[in-house]
Amino acid sequence: MAASLRLGSRGILNGIKLIRTCRGIPQSHHGHYRHYFQSQSLFGAAPMKVMMPALSPTMEEGRVLKWLKKEGESVSAGDALCEIETDKAVISMDSNEDGILAKILIEEGSQSVRLGTLIALMVDEGQDWKQVEIPAPESAPAPLPSTPPSSAAPTGAVSHKVEPRVGTGQLRLSPAARHILDTHGLDPGQAKPSGPRGLITKEDALNLLKQTGSRGPAAPKAASVPSAAPQPPQPSQPAHPASTSQAYPRPSIPPISVPGKPAAPGMFTEFPSSNVRRVIAKRLTESKTTIPHSYASIDCDLGAVQQLRMDLAKDAIKVSVNDFIIKAAAITLKEMPEVNVTWSREGPQSLGSIHISIAVATEKGLLTPIIRDAATKGVQEIAANARALAQKARDGKLLPEEYQGGSFSISNLGMFGISGFSAVINPPQACILAVGRLRPELSPCLDSDGSPALRQQQLMTVSLSSDGRLIDDQLAAQFLDKFRANLERPQRMALI
Repeated sequence: MAASLRLGSRGILNGIKLIRTCRGIPQSHHGHYRHYFQSQSLFGAAPMKVMMPALSPTMEEGRVLKWLKKEGESVSAGDALCEIETDKAVISMDSNEDGILAKILIEEGSQSVRLGTLIALMVDEGQDWKQVEIPAPESAPAPLPSTPPSSAAPTGAVSHKVEPRVGTGQLRLSPAARHILDTHGLDPGQAKPSGPRGLITKEDALNLLKQTGSRGPAAPKAASVPSAAPQPPQPSQPAHPASTSQAYPRPSIPPISVPGKPAAPGMFTEFPSSNVRRVIAKRLTESKTTIPHSYASIDCDLGAVQQLRMDLAKDAIKVSVNDFIIKAAAITLKEMPEVNVTWSREGPQSLGSIHISIAVATEKGLLTPIIRDAATKGVQEIAANARALAQKARDGKLLPEEYQGGSFSISNLGMFGISGFSAVINPPQACILAVGRLRPELSPCLDSDGSPALRQQQLMTVSLSSDGRLIDDQLAAQFLDKFRANLERPQRMALI
């Protein structure tokens, strides 16, 4: 009965029913009813944990956009539980078990949810989902104190910040040393600089911290005799006193603006970034800092491509210039397999397939869906695949197999009037081709009778960014020359 009283009215009613049922039962059967009080029907249902899964190989955290099931609804294996925004797209997370969705722990719109985080709880069919046991959150280990407490110091003493001495010359501090001195309220004038040109380094600040931690703050010369009574605690001072800024001036950080109020000069407004945007920023930084980029450019005459497009349009076949560029790049990679390579942790790897990644601008960032086996497809099929993938990328409905595993990337900014640019390599790929706009230019030539004349060309500049570890400058130049030859003779690509 004591257990039932702790469970409230529901437990009391169950206990009364059990007592009535147990009257006249032999003593040997009482153990079965003792087990009843320890069952999940009284003490809550044991939950099945739903964790944040890894929905892509490069995913480190996700964002729960929408829950497709509500608390209390039945769930079958394979049912979509929620929509999760990964580093590439929005993917539905399916349930692996049958049961009832008992508790949603991560609400819609929650950002930066790390992999393995508990996001929901489920119970088996027939159990009371309202009595689900919510696991206690894992407590983080207590942080260690920055400085060990001194046994000689009195218990109630409060360390006060020492004002820095303003000398004849301005002190020079490293950022790490400045942070340590500001945090512990130490006088930078007491540190012994060991860096170049009198720079106070992090080690100098740590040495000063050890000295002050062992013997307490330095006392003035007039008070050299220690007093028997402890000094009263000093009032807390601001983190950056005026004297400190005079000793080593620091730029002020612009304050954050308040929504609904007019912004003052120097203010800024923070806005949330999507998981896709954060992952793009991380991967671009890794690419520019770890991959030695080499650049080469060449002009291509697209007169034959434009004429072929007009001929195809008469038969209601619509293809773009970018479709011919994709086809030409795939054919060139087929002719030069030494360029169709990637760099992994084990080193260079030659690829047996040619999958072209095309850059698509979306509201959340730049995505790169893949046209697989582009060398074996015709221009019309490439055009259909490119349109479908671009629309799925803008809608956030790309599947993992539609954006993973590319071997070569193409980024086209010609529709925005850009003449030429250099793109950043998408690791682990070795190359990316940046495409500019078409521009008419006059060039000298000879007419039929041999006299000099002028002709108009439709020129387009393409720039190749290549990984210097895999592709040297000569190989990049040969690739661009063969790419131009394939693009300027589009009928030839159909024969290769």
